[in-house]
Amino acid sequence: MNNLDDYPYEIRPLTPDEGGGFLISYPDFSICISDGETVEEAIVNGRDALIATITALQLENLPVPAPHSRKNRKAG
Repeated sequence: MNNLDDYPYEIRPLTPDEGGGFLISYPDFSICISDGETVEEAIVNGRDALIATITALQLENLPVPAPHSRKNRKAG
């Protein structure tokens, strides 16, 4: 498994209508998001979600994106 710390993430605050707290997403995985009441909690929960996402891809014999793989894609 790749070093999880190599995967970039983005955190944004959630509005009160969205439930508050913070949303974390991983640009290399369109399906990997999580949240938390604090930034720190979002990071911990996001790491758990990242592990689960990578594990699910591996169990299905699907490719696991390399860190920063979406950053290097050109718009088509």
